[in-house]
Amino acid sequence: MLSPHEFAALILVKQAPNPEELDPMAIDTLLAHQFVTLENQPSGQACPRLTQRGDSLLKAVARFR
Repeated sequence: MLSPHEFAALILVKQAPNPEELDPMAIDTLLAHQFVTLENQPSGQACPRLTQRGDSLLKAVARFR
């Protein structure tokens, strides 16, 4: 189960153009649950991106708002 902080991080990964400001601990948890993956940028920086699983979770939660 995700904490509110980790869930907020998941939303920010989807919406934020600059997700490198996210909490690394939250990203580690999202990686462990396979909600995000790290995508290597040409600059050499790894940026978190939603996986299909992460996107499905956000869509499921949005249906219950």
